[in-house]
Amino acid sequence: MRIIKLGFISLIVFTLLITFISFFFPSGVRISKAIDINTDKATVLTQLTDTSRWKQWYPGADSAQVLPEITAITDSSVKASSILKNGCRGITGWNVYEAAVPNTVTVQWYMDFKLRWYPWEKFSSLLLEKRYGPVMEKGLENLKALLSK
Repeated sequence: MRIIKLGFISLIVFTLLITFISFFFPSGVRISKAIDINTDKATVLTQLTDTSRWKQWYPGADSAQVLPEITAITDSSVKASSILKNGCRGITGWNVYEAAVPNTVTVQWYMDFKLRWYPWEKFSSLLLEKRYGPVMEKGLENLKALLSK
């Protein structure tokens, strides 16, 4: 009986310790990638604002059942939102900046994640860069190849 009691108390203390440590993790995470493209801002924004063109460069857009929904467009940015598998709303966006080199723009693609207080969500945020980073890099490379033709 003592071993069961010790095991139960140890499990509770360990759970509380993990939960306490997770409070030091941020509840908002942003992943960002950028690339320089030899084209003008209007051409890039045409690709970003038209979701029917995303299939040409956005990884997985050709097989996705639901694409992110564009929520805001300005003269230098596009913002979209989607519902993630865990039910949370994810925000993705692109900022387009004039580069120092003539006829070149810098395209920044970012993804914002709002996490709840759950320890497993906070610890899983450590893997978001590994999961989404390569996909974002591939998408930006595809966009560059498409617009450099």
